[in-house]
Amino acid sequence: MIRPWLLGLGLLAARAAAQVTPVPAPPSLPDPLAAPRPRLIDLPSDLSPRVVALGTDEAANRHGDDIYQPQVGQPGKDVIWVPTPEPLIRAMLAAARVTPDDFVVDLGSGDGRIPIIAAREFGARAHGIDYNGDMVALARRLADRQGLRGKVSFQRGDIFESDFSTASVVTLYLLPSLNLKLRPQLLALRPGTRVLSHAFDMGDWEPDQVIRTDVATGYLWFVPARVEGRWAFEVQGQRFAATLTQKFQNLSARGGPLTSGRLKGNDITLALANGRELKGRVLGDDRMVGPGWSASRIAPR
Repeated sequence: MIRPWLLGLGLLAARAAAQVTPVPAPPSLPDPLAAPRPRLIDLPSDLSPRVVALGTDEAANRHGDDIYQPQVGQPGKDVIWVPTPEPLIRAMLAAARVTPDDFVVDLGSGDGRIPIIAAREFGARAHGIDYNGDMVALARRLADRQGLRGKVSFQRGDIFESDFSTASVVTLYLLPSLNLKLRPQLLALRPGTRVLSHAFDMGDWEPDQVIRTDVATGYLWFVPARVEGRWAFEVQGQRFAATLTQKFQNLSARGGPLTSGRLKGNDITLALANGRELKGRVLGDDRMVGPGWSASRIAPR
């Protein structure tokens, strides 16, 4: 027996169904997981992650320029960013006689132009250190575009906490106060290491050469050997002892016929009271030799 109230519900449902308009099935969409997946770029771990999908190496290399472009005068950790003009870069590297045997380290490398020019035009291995991770990423992209991967490298770091002791050439464009702060590290580098600075000097460490171009001025120093102390000399059969006092590359002498001297890396020139000069090389910590003369260290200062 069908109850009246159930029959009433069935009639209402039938009426509602008659009033519903059928909805067409959605169009067939491609399965995104079935399509080839774009390659992801692995960015250096020292940068903020920006993993993006790109299709080719060229696109991968150029991606990031749209994200970050430096502006001249933008603030950095210790200085604002102002790039060194390329004519001065070339003039400084030429004055330092950079060759493929050199390892150039740029402190505060910015967009990487100094390491890139050192590698591309002088054949050197080169490395840049900058505190700004975006600048480091930009410098890597610019170097890669010129085919310098493996020849040029960049790292994010604080130049005052970084080890650049293996450099044969160090370049910088900082401020006078920062140059002075770095000076003890620079003077501790291997004798003969060349130091190049755009615009600013090193206080009372006078440059070995001033480099002037139409657009800017640079300075060159050769890290001097450390010869201060007492030495036993033999000059053309004459033996004597002398004490050398050193202020950077300049020497004064006390004892025997020596009066003064000057260093250029390991190259040494000593002046005699009679006007003659002794030219030679510093060999390690305890020996100096030259045509017709030699010296051995007796004691440090």
